[in-house]
Amino acid sequence: MTYQQKIIEAGRTIGTEPNWTGIEPESVARMSLQNRFNTGLDIARYTARIMREDMAAYDADPANYTQSLGCWHGFIGQQKMISIKKHFGSTKRRYLYLSGWMVAALRSEFGPLPDQSMHEKTSVPALIEELYTFLKQADARELGMMFRELDKARDAGDEMEARRLEAAIDNYETHVVPIIADIDAGFGNAEATYLLAKKFIEAGACCIQIENQVSDEKQCGHQDGKVTVPHEDFIAKIRAVRYAFMELGVDDGVIVARTDSLGAGLTKQIAFVREAGDIGDQYNAFLDCEEVDAAKLGHGDVLISRDGKLMRPKRLASNLYQFRPGTGEDRCVLDCIQSLQNGADLLWIETEKPHIGQIGGMVSRIREVIPNAKLVYNNSPSFNWTLNFRQQVFDAWSAAGRDVSAYDRAKLMSVDYDGTDLAAEADERIRTFQKDAAREAGIFHHLITLPTYHTAALSTDNLAKEYFGEAGMLGYVKSVQRQEIRQGIACVKHQNMAGSDIGDDHKEYFAGEAALKAGGEHNTMNQFAA
Repeated sequence: MTYQQKIIEAGRTIGTEPNWTGIEPESVARMSLQNRFNTGLDIARYTARIMREDMAAYDADPANYTQSLGCWHGFIGQQKMISIKKHFGSTKRRYLYLSGWMVAALRSEFGPLPDQSMHEKTSVPALIEELYTFLKQADARELGMMFRELDKARDAGDEMEARRLEAAIDNYETHVVPIIADIDAGFGNAEATYLLAKKFIEAGACCIQIENQVSDEKQCGHQDGKVTVPHEDFIAKIRAVRYAFMELGVDDGVIVARTDSLGAGLTKQIAFVREAGDIGDQYNAFLDCEEVDAAKLGHGDVLISRDGKLMRPKRLASNLYQFRPGTGEDRCVLDCIQSLQNGADLLWIETEKPHIGQIGGMVSRIREVIPNAKLVYNNSPSFNWTLNFRQQVFDAWSAAGRDVSAYDRAKLMSVDYDGTDLAAEADERIRTFQKDAAREAGIFHHLITLPTYHTAALSTDNLAKEYFGEAGMLGYVKSVQRQEIRQGIACVKHQNMAGSDIGDDHKEYFAGEAALKAGGEHNTMNQFAA
């Protein structure tokens, strides 16, 4: 419905109510456009369609990969999307990522916590709702400025500019984009996963990422001590999430199945086997076992039979069982195939380094069974990207017979190498990593889990060093405010960003000429007028 059609529709409704004096159809139309999504479910349905379209576009051409950054506060997500619209003119194929790591570290009432599912589970859907509240406010702010420009054009009698602005309003692109939301290992059993998934979806999430770790033993994907569950346990949770989507009418909701098997050498359970070769038997086949003599059993031994032999799985004092060393990639491939065959849409393989060959090798094996398998990949800050890629170049040069005697592979992070040809080639590989991995390793979506955690720390450190040092106030003015002005950062007008102009517009709608508005000539925000 166009802007003018909304005005006409509002006028018809108002016309049926003789006591609705002072309600202006155009003001109703404006407020309606500034609040396009009335519920989180409206957002989930809208963004699910976007993700499905983007997945199809990627299948047609891997150059159409998608990206996101992890955001731990609504304001951070809002500023990210405002920046994307400013610099690229569109939010197409750019999402938000909601990191369980950052929720634990920054949003728990317990204070900073490690990424072990100890934070309040409801803090995650609360952050989804907060992110979308701020994205909707970004829409309201930008449209409000367009409405003000439209009024100016009309007052000036500039009909052509007025028509241009109305067309821009009709074709307005929202800041609301898909969120890939981290539900960890489901925070409990399958029922708990289902209940929490509903909260995610009701808050607006169209995409839920779930991992195959044991819920009460959950560890960050880049830490040691990870423990996986048998496939049937994980599949039950995937089904639980799908049921939640379908119950709430988001039939095209997206499920990302994450496997931590590459770095997880432990399991808490021996899988139930119905018949030889079934999925439970395949899971157990990776257990590190030793053959035992039935006459020499130890008290309390746990045994399984394998090919007619009695086997004792290696069990730790923690009551966890070990997998055979070197089986991580095989377990990852099996995990991924099983997940896609049982309701997941996308995969996440948590790796220990960003290596296209390693990722692509596993994806090729998965695609032998599931041809359109594709990944969400964590371009993690836990990787030392500089060192990893310099070592990859070093190894490639060595294999090609090039002279690498000027480099110490173990010390390639040193600033002494920053200006070298090796460092330049490594940086170029980092620059093209997302494009190359999308093409060669099946990565549909690239994300950085906790970049804004690091940027907040870095920028705060730089400001504190300057402001509390010799630079004093110049430390803020030169490094922050002046840069905001020069680079056109919208929140230099922080009152406007916080909604003061939206509030003034509403005051005028509600009270007419009697409105007491904040944005008059004495508002200091006017010092930042363009």
